[in-house]
Amino acid sequence: MALDSLDLYVVIILAAAVAVYYSKTQLFAKKETSGFLNAEGSGLAGGLAKSRNIFEVMEKNDKNSLLLFGSQTGTAEDYCHKMSRELSSRFGLKTMVADFADYDWDKFDEIKDNILVFFLMATYGEGEPTDNAIEFIEYLENEADTLSNLRFTVFGLGNSTYEFYNAIGRKLNQSLEEKGAERFAPYGEGDDGKGTLDEDFLTWKDEVFDSLRNNLDMEEKELKYEPSVKLTERDDLSIDNDNDQVSLGEPTKKYITATDVTELLKGPFDHTHPYLAPICHIKELFNSKERSCVHVEFDLSDSNLKYSTGDHLAIWPQNCNENISSFVKAFGLEAKRDTVYDLKTLDTTYHIPFPTPITYEATIRHHLEISGPISRQFFLSVAGFAPDEATKERVTSLATDKVKFAEVVTHKKYNIADALLHVSNGKPWTQVPFEFLIENIQHLTPRYYSISSSSLCEKNRIHITAVVESELESDSRLITGVVTNHLKNIELVKNKSTTDIPIVHYDLEGPRHKFHNFKLPVHVRRSTFKLPSSTKTPIILVGPGTGVAPLRGFVRERVQQVKNGMNVGPSVLFYGCRNENEDYLYKEEWKEYAKILGSNFELNCAFSRAIPGKKVYVQEKILEQAKRINHLLQEEGAIIYVCGDASHMARDVQASFVKVISEERGIELEKAAELVRSLKVQNRYQEDVW
Repeated sequence: MALDSLDLYVVIILAAAVAVYYSKTQLFAKKETSGFLNAEGSGLAGGLAKSRNIFEVMEKNDKNSLLLFGSQTGTAEDYCHKMSRELSSRFGLKTMVADFADYDWDKFDEIKDNILVFFLMATYGEGEPTDNAIEFIEYLENEADTLSNLRFTVFGLGNSTYEFYNAIGRKLNQSLEEKGAERFAPYGEGDDGKGTLDEDFLTWKDEVFDSLRNNLDMEEKELKYEPSVKLTERDDLSIDNDNDQVSLGEPTKKYITATDVTELLKGPFDHTHPYLAPICHIKELFNSKERSCVHVEFDLSDSNLKYSTGDHLAIWPQNCNENISSFVKAFGLEAKRDTVYDLKTLDTTYHIPFPTPITYEATIRHHLEISGPISRQFFLSVAGFAPDEATKERVTSLATDKVKFAEVVTHKKYNIADALLHVSNGKPWTQVPFEFLIENIQHLTPRYYSISSSSLCEKNRIHITAVVESELESDSRLITGVVTNHLKNIELVKNKSTTDIPIVHYDLEGPRHKFHNFKLPVHVRRSTFKLPSSTKTPIILVGPGTGVAPLRGFVRERVQQVKNGMNVGPSVLFYGCRNENEDYLYKEEWKEYAKILGSNFELNCAFSRAIPGKKVYVQEKILEQAKRINHLLQEEGAIIYVCGDASHMARDVQASFVKVISEERGIELEKAAELVRSLKVQNRYQEDVW
């Protein structure tokens, strides 16, 4: 049928519209997949498209070695980068560090046998993979068939105070072997519970290097620092310029460039983009001159940030003024604090870890972990930049003797600035390139706190409960926690304290006054530490000290359920602290909850320093309630929740439950221990421990 002129005109218009649409789509697609990578997303710097096929990326960048990290707090990632630089410098390997979350894994079986793969895998909680490694582990378990071309080695990062110590590292190593992969170097694992993680990693790394030399016939060269980035100072940019080019420490690039504030309130909020949450209420909970604990409430009402009872709140940290001053003194950076610099990648697969251009001060305050312990590996790497030959010899001697290093550095809890100034007798390390510091110092990562509120009754607020960490060493150095002291600083200023002053100070206004009126960058991490689906299921709660935080959230949830007309089961809480008049958390609140819950709420308190010479702990209170606990577990299907210290409390509490079951049921301790382990597998014994 012939088209009349009107029909032809309509067809032409439609065709033109379609052409314009697709040309725009292609144009914007190119914009999105090219350009410089900042700290907000995955992908590669230097203009390479953000391919999700890891082998395509390796081939385009001529890489033959892949280092993959499963990391929750940044340690495995930091180890990956350190090892990557050594493999490149010592053995000439063309290395690439990658985050599992940045790639798809359905084609992992297509790996070529000329690629070496190094897995550094942390275990999270009770035998779970880290958030970024979940999809890869699921691929291995459910989709992967044969991996006969894969040549690999694994280092597991774990904590022996947990029941399922290093479960992910061990599972990965076994699974890869079962699928036909060839391990070219021994499996290794580190124990954070014993405080030997760094030394364990160095031992494994030496074994890997031995294997490269002896089994793969690789020639080793002398270690030499080869930067992955080039730093250029920008004389044309200043912190006085009111523009959106220079980062002053904003959490992400979006907080610099966003023209519409509402863009920053929508989310999603995660480890790549936090919400600047106002602190609407904060108070001191302890009645003590020596110790401090703050209750903090964040307001979510202007955002779409949501949480569930039992989740964790991640707070993005900054370093205190005092530690920053020590650091710039140690490296002779006093005059450069406000200088703007830019970074350019020399390795196309290296991800620049924060927005640039940026100032030296902003980098040190918001992005470098300058307050934590120092490793022997860092000492060995920095020795070549020592201010004089005598200092170089001392640093090298310490770096190659782990016993001496532990005695001189680790046991004294030196941070980087303290340690280097100590060994150089106060002489600044002015020869250390700032690129070296960016690449060799672990970057600041969020600190996680159990949420102590209930999403059922506090939909627009998140509560946390945190002990302020501070310790005075014998040489008058003060060791402080980064976030908790920041919160204490806010508490004293916000509440206009006239009697106390902060022991360390923070920039409460933040970059470009973004933190004005007491805001902090936060996001929520989902947790498996959850109340039972049935409100009638009894719960047994054990949480001494701030371990009571998420348990308070559980009790508040049940209080709200009663207010909503629901039937709830018994809640039996075992809480412990030092002294009823000093550090008894939420003392008055428990009385109010008891009025509402009635006989369905039982509180058992243990005070470890109330009676001189007699210490009482929660595990003893559990034994006192043996018959009641066994009945709840055996007859009513109760669920146990334990929160707090993993190294001693959690183990002692578990032993108490084993003893209760053994004595009340008349069975051997070994059999009772098996039953408790079975409860964990069934998710009827849950732990949120650290």
